[in-house]
Amino acid sequence: MTLGWIAEAVGGTWQGGGAGASVGEVVTDSRTLQSGDLFIALRGPRFDGHAFVADVLARGAAGAIVERGFMTGARVIEVSDTLRALQDLAHAVRTAAATRVVAITGSAGKTTTKETIASLLATRFRVVKNKGNLNNHIGLPLSLMQLRTGPDMAVMELGMNHAGEISRLVEIASPDVRVWTNVGDAHLGFFASADAIADAKAEILEGARAETVLVCNADDPRVMARVRAFPGRTITFGEAEGATVRAQAIEDRGIEGMRADVATPAGVRTLETPLLGRGNLSNVLAATAVALDSGVGLDEIATAVSRLQPADRRGAVRHLRDGITVIDDSYNSSPSALKRALGVVAHEARRTRTIGVLGEMLELGDHAIALHEECGRTAAAAGLKRLFVVGGAPARAMAAAAVAAGMPPASVSHFDTSEQAGPVVVAAIRAGDLVLVKGSRGTRTDVIADRLVAELG
Repeated sequence: MTLGWIAEAVGGTWQGGGAGASVGEVVTDSRTLQSGDLFIALRGPRFDGHAFVADVLARGAAGAIVERGFMTGARVIEVSDTLRALQDLAHAVRTAAATRVVAITGSAGKTTTKETIASLLATRFRVVKNKGNLNNHIGLPLSLMQLRTGPDMAVMELGMNHAGEISRLVEIASPDVRVWTNVGDAHLGFFASADAIADAKAEILEGARAETVLVCNADDPRVMARVRAFPGRTITFGEAEGATVRAQAIEDRGIEGMRADVATPAGVRTLETPLLGRGNLSNVLAATAVALDSGVGLDEIATAVSRLQPADRRGAVRHLRDGITVIDDSYNSSPSALKRALGVVAHEARRTRTIGVLGEMLELGDHAIALHEECGRTAAAAGLKRLFVVGGAPARAMAAAAVAAGMPPASVSHFDTSEQAGPVVVAAIRAGDLVLVKGSRGTRTDVIADRLVAELG
């Protein structure tokens, strides 16, 4: 990847000599730049990358992509829009690579599905995936730069919270395999309805050709209603009759994970995974479908599935002293995801004292109060002995609904912040307790999870 090739790929004008020089990494954060890297000066709400161009060039950057009129007579590629240039460069890299690209969308479980698909494919192929949670209009292009290393497979998660975003990400990534996990209520505040969310997620189908593969959830009617006209080859997964990869004889083992007999075109195998709950079983089925279609054998899949571990703060089980167990699911939350997590807790409530530490779920708009009330009733039905809720009016509504559904008022507590809740939660824990910690990132329930581990670990 030379400076001249990059300039052509982004429709820019290279200033300075040495257009044949190759570049190292492509970076948008000047603090990470090494000599020989290419810096792209993005404009953001807090920082303008153009303010750092002179510095990175002085530190040995191979060049910088800047907006026209900013700088002349330096090692820069001038473009009209640096963000568009980053995306166009990523698409050019993707087009030049021989890598087969898998892209994933869905309201819940995208990261776990991404990690699971990557783990199964890695039994046979060289695989790259999104770095961390870099799945948006900036993160995806940066993740696609890994295709320069020549991997066999790339597994890319596509994030969104508004209509039109998946469409652009699909255009950039041009995926060979598209995975649609589900439609839920995450980001409902930005949409008129769950059907509107489904329509936005359906952008994953755009630009498909006859050779494109779609892996989709046979158990989700909103998904299935939108994939009928898909021009490529469709593979379904789920529990539904007729699913290509179908789970049967499902055994929920609580905090020990899930077990199921999985029927596939390659045969039937019993899959056991330490990942918790039916939501994660669905993610495993999706990954199994992708892996089988890519040539991974059922025995290899079964072995890899048995060794899976949850991504950080996405259902990680922490065993502390005195038999205390914490399910750290504090990375994020939505009503549908919270209900699935409470289902795991309900399974364990038959044999141990269970506690919920639940943060407010954000981006639900006018639906927030009703959805939190619904989750409060689910929390009560799950058999929680104590419930701690964190956040504003929706969190208070969840607490009130739990009480109305039968939880004793003295067993339900509300706090405005996780910092306030932390010491009270720690003091309430007894030997043998199971604690679920889950909330949207903005409520910082991770603070409580970390405090539990630090003081009771």
